[in-house]
Amino acid sequence: MRKLFTILLLLQVMVVQAQRQQISYIEETKNWYYVYDEQGKRIGGLSRSSVGELKGWGSDFFVSKRHSFYYICDAKGKTLKTMSVSNVGEIVGVSNTTITSRKGSWIFTWNKEGKKISARSAH
Repeated sequence: MRKLFTILLLLQVMVVQAQRQQISYIEETKNWYYVYDEQGKRIGGLSRSSVGELKGWGSDFFVSKRHSFYYICDAKGKTLKTMSVSNVGEIVGVSNTTITSRKGSWIFTWNKEGKKISARSAH
């Protein structure tokens, strides 16, 4: 019974990982953003008017800015978190799993769920 449970758990983890789309590149054109996976296959296309300004991307999310808000979205463009520009400051970088912003004399690091994980004084 225990072995069967372990096998079912491993299968469930494999299915979840297969469903998670990984971003390798985002191509920008005049009116569209095209998202590609690590095999070079286009995952989808998102209009600039709906997404706003692309700020950067990690392995399975991207960050865009529209009006006074930043949007953390999955590879398909589904909004995972909305963050106010007045709270976050200016996004200065997006890496594999984190977002870095600067507000005044402070540097903040956020995870891809939009949770602040560190703050430090800017030099």
